Amino acid sequence: MSTQATELPVESAERIRELMLANLFAVFSERDPERRLEVITRNYTEDVIWTDPLWTVQGRDAFAERAQQFVDSRPDLRFAAAGPVIVCRDLGYLAFNLGVPGQPPTTSGHDVALVRDGRIASLYTLIAGR
Repeated sequence: MSTQATELPVESAERIRELMLANLFAVFSERDPERRLEVITRNYTEDVIWTDPLWTVQGRDAFAERAQQFVDSRPDLRFAAAGPVIVCRDLGYLAFNLGVPGQPPTTSGHDVALVRDGRIASLYTLIAGR
C-alpha cells in the first residue's frame, strides 16, 4: 500500500486572520444587531455551524440570534485577544479572554474556525476557564 500526499486547497492566511478577529470584535463585541448581521453576512457561509459548550446552531440567522443572546446576557463584559491568530491551512485559531475592562478576565477560551471559500463555515468555541 502506497501513501501519497494530496494537495489540499489552502485559504489565504491573511483572510483567516481577518475573519478570526472580526468574529471576536465585529460579531461578539458588537452591540448593534444590524452591524453584526452585516459582518455575519459578509464573513460566514449561509450554512455556518457554530458550536459552543451549550448550543449548536446552523445558518446565518440562527448564528446571529444566538450571538445576540450571548451579547445581551453579558452587557458589561468585553473580549480581548489572548494571543495571535494561528492559521493552519483552512483553520484559524484564536485564544480570548472575556471580562470587565480593567479587571482580570472572568472567562478564557478558544475559537477554532474552518474556512471555506473565504468565509467561516464552522466555528467551535471552547471555554477554558470561568
